[in-house]
Amino acid sequence: MSVPPDELRETMRMWTSGIVVVTAADHDHRAGVTVSSFTSVSLTPPLVLVCLQKGIYALELLRQTGAFAASMLRAGQSQLSAQFAGFTPLPDGADRFYNVQTETAVTGAPILANALAWVDCRLHAIYDGGGSEIVIGEVLATNRRADAAPLAYHNRAYHSLRPQG
Repeated sequence: MSVPPDELRETMRMWTSGIVVVTAADHDHRAGVTVSSFTSVSLTPPLVLVCLQKGIYALELLRQTGAFAASMLRAGQSQLSAQFAGFTPLPDGADRFYNVQTETAVTGAPILANALAWVDCRLHAIYDGGGSEIVIGEVLATNRRADAAPLAYHNRAYHSLRPQG
């Protein structure tokens, strides 16, 4: 017998994670979504993994373009997390990039300006993950800020991490 979804959700809220905004774009459209399921898979070749809910537009656009970027948010960017999660009211006709500065690297996928770090990826593989798709990307470019702390998410609240010691 499996664990009920609500029970697993309550347990997984105890897992502290960073916050990433996954984005994709073509010439006419762009999409982005907040995720917490993101990790490095391999250094050689350079691969990362992100889990995206089935049926969302960002996943469809990622499939079509064969590329995506993942922007890791820094402390003080919780409003970006909320906006790309769809929790922020936006003006009529505005997408989730409303008032958000972006840049691009190799693939053309939007990268959130001033993020803690980012990876720009070519789609490597997609696997079924139940209600989500497990997306593997080959990292083509990356950059980071050494002067900022990450935005963390724990038990339905945002936190800023501080070094111990």
